[in-house]
Parts: sequence; C-alpha cells; structure tokens
Amino acid sequence: MRILHTADWHFGRSLEGRSRLEEQAAFVDELAVLAKEEEIDLVLLAGDVYDSVNPPAAAEQLFYEAVARLADGGRRTIAVIAGNHDHPERVSASAPLAARSGIRLVGMPTDRPLVIDVARTGEQAVIAALPYPSESRLRELLSEATDEEMLRTAYSERVGRLMSQLGSAFRHETVNLAMSHIYVLGGLETDSERPIQIGGAYTVDPSALRIGAQYVALGHLHRPQRVAGDETMRYSGSPLAYSFSEAGQSKSVTVFDAEPGIAIQPREILLSSGRPLVRWTAKGGLAEVYGWLEEGRDARAWIDLDVWMTEAMTLQHIQQLRKQHEGLVHIRPVYPESAEALEAGERSREQLPAEELFRRFFAKQTGGGEPDDRTVQLFLELIAEEDDDAAAGSESLLEQDGEAAAGGDRG
Repeated sequence: MRILHTADWHFGRSLEGRSRLEEQAAFVDELAVLAKEEEIDLVLLAGDVYDSVNPPAAAEQLFYEAVARLADGGRRTIAVIAGNHDHPERVSASAPLAARSGIRLVGMPTDRPLVIDVARTGEQAVIAALPYPSESRLRELLSEATDEEMLRTAYSERVGRLMSQLGSAFRHETVNLAMSHIYVLGGLETDSERPIQIGGAYTVDPSALRIGAQYVALGHLHRPQRVAGDETMRYSGSPLAYSFSEAGQSKSVTVFDAEPGIAIQPREILLSSGRPLVRWTAKGGLAEVYGWLEEGRDARAWIDLDVWMTEAMTLQHIQQLRKQHEGLVHIRPVYPESAEALEAGERSREQLPAEELFRRFFAKQTGGGEPDDRTVQLFLELIAEEDDDAAAGSESLLEQDGEAAAGGDRG
C-alpha cells in the first residue's frame, strides 16, 4: 500500500490578521491532485486540523471538503487524529457518518488501534493512533510530581505505555504504523507552534514511540524533520509557513510504500501552493525597497521588512509601500541607534510580532499563563481594526506616544 503523511493544517489560521484560507484551499487542491497521481491508498493526518478549538465555519467547511475529496467516495482511507489545537469532540463528532466514506476520525485517546483494510492491495494496516494526550488527561499520574525531570519522565512513560498497548495489536501479516500529535524530545521548533509543554516538561522521549511500528507519523512541529536521526519517525511539518520563523523553509508531505515486514523508505514531496514568507532587510533605505517593488521581487510572498531610516517614517510611506505590495505584513523602520543591535541579531520588543508581544504580556500578568486561542484571535482582530482606522486617516500611527522616534508598524 502507498501512504501519505501530513499534519498541522491549521485551517482558520491567519497571519497578523490576514486570512490564509485561500492558500489553504489551494493546498487542498494540490494535495488532492498529488494523492491521485501518486495512487495513495491511505492518508495519515497527524493532528491540528484547525487552528483553534472553535474554528470559523469556513475552516470547518474546507476540512470536510478536503477529506471528502481525498477519500474519493471511499476508494481511499483517511485517518485523522486531533492535535492540541483541536477540540477532540469536534474532530470526532461526525465519525460515524464519515467512516462510511473511508474517513476515520479519532478525537480522544483510546486503547483500540485503527484497523484499515486496503482493497487495492488486499493488505491491512494497524495504526497505533494517539491523539494529543493532554496533561489534564494524565493528571492522576502527574499530580504528585513537582520536579520537572520527574514530570517529563512520568509523562513520557505514560505515553509509552499507551503506545505499547496500542501496538500490541501489531501482527506479522499487517502493515504496522503509529501516529500521534506530541512534542518529541530534540525536535526543532518554530514560533508558529503554540507550546504543548510547560518548560519542557510535557515532552516525550523517542524511546516511548519505538513500539515495533514500521513508520511513526508525527504532528505538532511545523518543520519537516526526522526524530533522533530515524528516517521512519518523522514530523511531516505544516503545509504552509505560519510564522516568519519559517521563512525560507520548504514545505512538503511524506510518501512511502509499505508492506508487512518490509523496511520503509520515506520520501518527501515538496508543496508549492502556499505563499512564501520572506524577510527583507533594506539597508539602502526606502529607495532600495521601492526598487525591489518595481522589479517585482517576491511578488507572491508575505514580507517582513526592516528598512534603514535616517528620518521619521510617515504614515504616507507605509501606505505607499502597502499600495505597491499588499503582502507587506510588518514594516519596521530601523534608525541608526538601533541598527547595530539589529545587525547583531538582537530583536527588541518593537521588532516582535504583535501576537508574541501579547503572549509575553499575558504571561507576565498571569504569572506564566498561556492565553487561549480565542483570546489571541480577539486581540489580533482588535489591532487589525485599529490599523484599518489608521489607514482611513482617522489616526496617525506615528502620533501615538512619540513612536515616530523608536517604533515600527505592526500592520
């Protein structure tokens, strides 16, 4: 059988208030074509279907359309687990109906693996599928642990026991797979992954996933990568770049052939549907930026711009830049006194994305708490409304609290 591994779709996510739904729909189109051309029998979607537990209706519609297209009337099986961004019950709400079309939805951890029959090859796949195992569901095990190392070990051991229990159904005559949405120790993170661990406590040692599976399909980290150098234990990564920390990353899905008892050789297939995220550093000032815009540089991209300035940036400058390229997300003037720090790789508070500033403020005010997705979204919507008002001329961005001398535009 031929299997495709994907994860972290995050349908409904925006970029500093800018919708990514059109790009996500283009990804669905690309994935549907790829599944047909590659003759995929089974699709593994390893969590974070949505970007929040209460996604917009358009995001839900896109997901249901996507899995229906991929299932192709039941000719292909789609196995989906919930991630830390997903509401478990929401993911599995339509499971009885979806199963009739070859779509298997698993929201909550269970002690029963998924068993998939592939008609084309006559083979059977057994999937040790573990949706995001939140710390609250393991509270009875962790309640007495206070030391971080003890806490991490307890969590990792509990996950290992759950996976081993699921893997006990593996047989010599089946294709044996594992799938989960977790943070495996040693994985490389990006800013767009909202943490599922506290201080590194809720991480899983790779050994907890070594249960005899021929391939381990992981979700949560947005950078495609192997775990502990193991070709068959992988994060597929997100299909789109969701923060500028992912600028320059190639996005992909993983495809492999699997048959009972035979070693698997995964291969990555690059995706092209998402708009790239790029960073511009214009040490030549606005003239250099205008030159890049006139030559059509990065015409499809979302852009994070640092522009060296010797005079104050005005609202008219910002409006003119955005008029020439609607993909300019951040426009930050860099003045002589801050240029040295920026060149040294230091990011001042003014240079951080609005979402990160809000998360830091929230953590400071609450003693380390993490705002929920809905609170963050409301904040981004509020600042987007303020920017719209400013663009209409109702209020100059550079008249507020003397920001002309130090600031930046957060669009």
